[in-house]
Amino acid sequence: MHRRVFLTSLLGASATVAGLSGCAKGDASADTKAAATKPLADKVPAGTSLRIASYQNVQQLQFRLAKLPRLPFAVSDWVNLGAGPDIINAFRAKSLDLANNAGIPPIQAHYQGFDAKIVAIDITRKPNYVFATKPGSDIRSVQDFKGRKLAFSQGQAQGVVLLRALKKAGLKYDEVKLVPLTSNQFLTALQSGQVDVAPLANSQTPAYLKQYGAKGARTVATDVVDLLNLLWAPQSVLADPAKAAAVAAYIPQWAKGQVWQYEHPDVWNEEFYVKTQNLTPDQAKSISALANKPLFPPRWDEAIAWEQETADLLAEGGFVKKFDVSSLFDHRFEALAARAVPAEYRK
Repeated sequence: MHRRVFLTSLLGASATVAGLSGCAKGDASADTKAAATKPLADKVPAGTSLRIASYQNVQQLQFRLAKLPRLPFAVSDWVNLGAGPDIINAFRAKSLDLANNAGIPPIQAHYQGFDAKIVAIDITRKPNYVFATKPGSDIRSVQDFKGRKLAFSQGQAQGVVLLRALKKAGLKYDEVKLVPLTSNQFLTALQSGQVDVAPLANSQTPAYLKQYGAKGARTVATDVVDLLNLLWAPQSVLADPAKAAAVAAYIPQWAKGQVWQYEHPDVWNEEFYVKTQNLTPDQAKSISALANKPLFPPRWDEAIAWEQETADLLAEGGFVKKFDVSSLFDHRFEALAARAVPAEYRK
């Protein structure tokens, strides 16, 4: 699947905001927090609407191609945003109610003092990213990253994949130069030689290598995964009983859409990668071959443990303050995705 891209320099802007608060407060009052623990309504009240993030219109396309039932609420806006920093900004501006991201953005939001909760989990077992080198590079392994300039986005999945890869290779942060960028800047930074290495999504790699492979660009594959693909929402949204019920109704559709995409790679290749991303059929097939099988856990124990490891890894590097990530999960929604899919897609 797709995984999140863009906005301002996180080590500057995010750290400045984060300095104001080491734990999440956001706009959530005690009453708001109490309301967010109430049981979910059985039905979505008439007139309810949500603004939902759909980067590159993936969600609408999944739902249309899978011919899923009509949602029992209005989507007042499908917001074309995917990157964690953009999503957090949209949450803060109250222009977005629900988003699909990796595990890092909720940690970053907490560090910035914004209160939001994870409401659905999809476990990914295979890498979504590979490390790409600039043209003419002699880098061939993660060990070769020592002393090099590495594109680093603190608040996005790509950032934690890089940190995990460095740790696994036994490299300390001060043995490399982390260049603060956001993922939409990675390709330009590689092309210009601003960085030696950047983590690229599987979907970006074929086009990059087609353009620069002959000039000495290459990829460095690892087995480092970004385990979590999730849905999350501001606590203020989840404290609204009508909106919380709509979120609960959306989660099964979200899960079914991913299962449909996984089971129909040829259709998805043509309708998404070829028609909307301008990739060749062969490039599309190479991406789909790396696709993760969707896995929706009935219980979130593994996800919470992984999120804690991620937060601790960031804290070790001084990027966030250490905290207990269990506060990021709203367990009222825990089993909804798993119940919506066949047994083989339940983790």
